[in-house]
Amino acid sequence: MSHEYYHLCRDSIGAEVEIRDCHGKVYVGTIDRVDPDHVYLRPIGPCDHGHGMYFFAGAALTAIAFASIVAFRFRRRRHFF
Repeated sequence: MSHEYYHLCRDSIGAEVEIRDCHGKVYVGTIDRVDPDHVYLRPIGPCDHGHGMYFFAGAALTAIAFASIVAFRFRRRRHFF
């Protein structure tokens, strides 16, 4: 399955996604880049990285190994008029 996620992520750079890993952790962000082993997400909005430290969009990328991905979905953008 990781081969399919690699191609899906590679073709979706710039998309907002939610990814769940095999440990149940959910990652929300914009796909920034992809290599053969990892997808790199740029966090969307405030993210708790432990110890009370919060980073906002534009913060460090999060690398997720394709082998650990169990669920993937695109997020819809909300439009306000």
